[in-house]
Amino acid sequence: MTRFAAILLCWLGLLAAAPAAAEDPRNFIYTGPGELETNLELLDRADIDGAQVVYPWRMLEPEKGVYDFSAIEADLALADAAGKQLFAQIQDRFFLAKARRIPQYMLDDPEYGGGLARQYDNPGEGEPVGQGWTAMHWNPAVRARFQALLQALGERFDGRLYGVNLPESSFDPLTEDGDRNGFTCDAYFAATLDNMRAARAAFAKTEVVQYLNFWPCEWNNDHAFMERAFALAVEEGIGAGGPDIVPHKRAQMKNAYPFFNRHKDELPLIAMAIQEPTLTYTNPETGRKYTREEFVAFARDYLGVDVIFWSVEAPWLARE
Repeated sequence: MTRFAAILLCWLGLLAAAPAAAEDPRNFIYTGPGELETNLELLDRADIDGAQVVYPWRMLEPEKGVYDFSAIEADLALADAAGKQLFAQIQDRFFLAKARRIPQYMLDDPEYGGGLARQYDNPGEGEPVGQGWTAMHWNPAVRARFQALLQALGERFDGRLYGVNLPESSFDPLTEDGDRNGFTCDAYFAATLDNMRAARAAFAKTEVVQYLNFWPCEWNNDHAFMERAFALAVEEGIGAGGPDIVPHKRAQMKNAYPFFNRHKDELPLIAMAIQEPTLTYTNPETGRKYTREEFVAFARDYLGVDVIFWSVEAPWLARE
C-alpha cells in the first residue's frame, strides 16, 4: 500500500467515525382555530411541512361528554389536501382575563371548584404583565374530564393526526387568591404527569408531546420537578417541547433547556414553538431581534429540536 493510499484510508475512516451533522428542524406554521384556511398559501409552501393548531377545551366539549371535533376534522382535511401534517394543541389555559374557554358546566358545577384558577401572564418582552387562567387539574374531577377528552380524541384521531401536544407546564398563580381551591405545587406537578400518561395511553400511533418550560415553586430543578418530568417522558416514549425558543435566555437555561440538551437523543420527538411573544425578544449579543438563523441554530444544536412551530407573523414567512 502506498503512503497516499494509507493516508486516504485513514482519512476515510475518520470521516466515517465522525458524528453526522444534525439536520435542521422541520417547519410547521402555528395558528389558532379557524385560521388555517386563511393561511393556506403558507401551508402550501415547499419549506413548510405542516401546521399546529390550538383548540380550546370548550370548543371540543361544548357540553359534558358531548364532543365536537368538527374544527379538527376541517383542518385535517385541509392539511391532507395539501399533503401536509397536522399537530393539535389541546388548550386548557388562556392568557386573557376574559378568556375562560373550558366547558361551561365546569364553571357552573360546584364539583369542579370553579374549573379555572387565575394566573399571571407575561405576553412578551417589554409588555405589561396581564392575567390569564389555567384549568385546575389538581382537582381530580377537572382532571378526569380532561382525560376523558383525550380518550375521545384518541378514538377519533389516533394515527390520523401527526401529533398532539399538551400545553406548557408553567403556571404562575396569583398569590392573592389565598387557598386557590386546593392548589399545591406538588399536586399540580402530579396532575401534569398524570395527564402525560393519559395522553400517551390515548394515542398509540400519533406523536404525544408535553410542553415543559417552568414549574410553579421551582427554579433550577430545586424540587426535581423538571428532572422527573423528563425522566417520565423518556420512560413512556412521550415527546417534549415548549412555547418559546429563546437562545441562551437565562430563565430557560436555569429550567428546561439543559434537560432538552441532556435528553435530546432519548426523546422520541422534540417540538418547540416560536410564538408571537418569542418574536419580541432581543438578542443581547447583537442588540437586535433574534434572526431565523439564530433561532434555528440554537434549536438544532443545543435543544435537539425536530419540529419548530412558527408564528405566521415570523418575518421570514412574510407574504410577497
